[in-house]
Amino acid sequence: MYLLLSDHTITLPVQYADVISIDLSRCTIAGCIGCFSCWVKTPGKCIIRDDATRIYPLIAKSSHIMYISRIRYGTYDIPVKKMLERSIPIQQPFIHLVDRETHHVQRQPIRKQAIVLGYGATDPEEEKVFRSLVDRNAKNMNFRSWKTIIAAKEDIPSIVQQELQRWNRSC
Repeated sequence: MYLLLSDHTITLPVQYADVISIDLSRCTIAGCIGCFSCWVKTPGKCIIRDDATRIYPLIAKSSHIMYISRIRYGTYDIPVKKMLERSIPIQQPFIHLVDRETHHVQRQPIRKQAIVLGYGATDPEEEKVFRSLVDRNAKNMNFRSWKTIIAAKEDIPSIVQQELQRWNRSC
């Protein structure tokens, strides 16, 4: 399954049967409250009942994932950032070493191919910070491979289309 999580609606000229596209800005996703109940009280399940509880299982089951976000101060914008933070139920509280760094163990270790598409960076330093953040997140999320693309917002639909075609050819 291919999963597209975006901070705005993405309209693709071609529909793919195995692609689930979610506009996170249209979802009700509360911020993580840091209670860690998803690790110790209700393992694998967040206690906050909102749209995130239907999305993070899709993240866990996907083989390919694409995040699309405006870049704000070198990080993801609010819709994507909230979803990433609320995705911790797919990880366990245990840690292991990856490239001599500690990272969380995944509950359903499907090694994903990932693309993070950012737009709206104001300068090269902000892009550099964003790329570094994506690299850190990718290791923690145990991605098999990942790519960061920084583009203009108007180019996003064509880039998404190209990347989906690449994924289809590689599988």
